[in-house]
Amino acid sequence: MMLAPAAAHAFGTNLVAVPTPMKPDFSIDESGFKSMVKHLVKNKCDGIVVAGTTGESPTLSEDELAHLIRSAASKTKGRARIIAGVGTNDTMSTVRRARLAAAAGADALLVVTPYYSRPSQLGVATHLRAVADATDLPVMLYDVPHRTGLPLATSTLYDLAQHPNILAVKDATGDIAQAMAVMADCPMAYYCGTDGLNLPYLSAGATGVVSVVGAVRSAENAALIKAITDHDLPTAREINRDLIPAATALNSIATGGAVAAKVALRELGVIAHTTVRPPLTEATPDEAAQIVAALAVHAETSVRSA
Repeated sequence: MMLAPAAAHAFGTNLVAVPTPMKPDFSIDESGFKSMVKHLVKNKCDGIVVAGTTGESPTLSEDELAHLIRSAASKTKGRARIIAGVGTNDTMSTVRRARLAAAAGADALLVVTPYYSRPSQLGVATHLRAVADATDLPVMLYDVPHRTGLPLATSTLYDLAQHPNILAVKDATGDIAQAMAVMADCPMAYYCGTDGLNLPYLSAGATGVVSVVGAVRSAENAALIKAITDHDLPTAREINRDLIPAATALNSIATGGAVAAKVALRELGVIAHTTVRPPLTEATPDEAAQIVAALAVHAETSVRSA
């Protein structure tokens, strides 16, 4: 009943929610973006989420969204799917962005529930269907109530799963019990959207992950997914244990997402700047040091395990 094979083909399994590299003047760092995409493809990422939350989507113009999609597509050359974050709290704007993304070369869409407005579940379903109807691209819903204030009700998920273009959901609710209940018999593939829960979600039947830590640990995420697919739980546990310091640092309340990912990518020499657009602020020196230390812990663990 699950649409896992179709979803894996449409989106990939080892997805990374990428930040948008920027220069100190807040303009997009084209060189840094291309360097990051190259880095991810080299490290077994098969799905790149452009202009998601980690990509600072609320601050990106439609022209910038289209440019990032074209740039990612030209750099990956089909080696990874390009999933465009197009969700806003305005249905007409989201539909417009969906069509723009399709025209720019996106392979799929990521659509968050309409934040701030907090419509009824009927309004949510109507909004998401309108976006799914706007193009022929496969759609991944994004359920992240701690950001939107609006969870996707189970009945709404079952309803939306009947739409031929809506194949998956990125679950960032942290409620794995509820996720397992839906995964058991809903015709929709699940992707874990919380790095600290990747192992249990995959073990419970999730198709893949949409990861922030994947910006710097994509190869390890790929190995984790493979271990679960191969029914090798001891190896999966070992990989997961080694990922915990970086996952915790890159998803902390103070610096999580774009802020932390940019620090980590700069530390690896992938991008040159840690600039974020307001209202976000860059990591403090102490916060940056904690992120760098977490990456070093992983590196030391990897050396000992080799």
